[in-house]
Amino acid sequence: MSEPTKKPSYLLYVAWLAALIAALGSLYFSEIKEYIPCELCWYQRIFMYPLSIILGIATYYNERNIIKYVLPLSVIGGSISIFHYLEQKVPGFAQIKPCAKGVPCSAEYINWLGFITIPFLSLIAFTIITVALIAALKQTK
Repeated sequence: MSEPTKKPSYLLYVAWLAALIAALGSLYFSEIKEYIPCELCWYQRIFMYPLSIILGIATYYNERNIIKYVLPLSVIGGSISIFHYLEQKVPGFAQIKPCAKGVPCSAEYINWLGFITIPFLSLIAFTIITVALIAALKQTK
């Protein structure tokens, strides 16, 4: 008898889609709109780009064991996004870590509706990925 196939996890697909959109969005802002990423933006990219590849492969093979390896990437990236957003929106918070060179991390290239900035978009993506991965992890138990 053959081994029963696992039911596909749509939560993995949601996490991968969020990571893919975030990675493509960051490339759009830097390569098409020509916004120069600050230091914290680079750190967020370091955590997002591998997620778009690893989650894509895990989704294709319906591999849920990968969750315990990619969940920390998402949580750390989200934490950096929160810190970056606070630097932009909370007065006096940017002085904690002054920018050494290049674009200051407190600069806002976009400010939609008065609160949606690039770090906020990154935070939304990391949150969607984290919630989807935690739900998928609970689904396997």
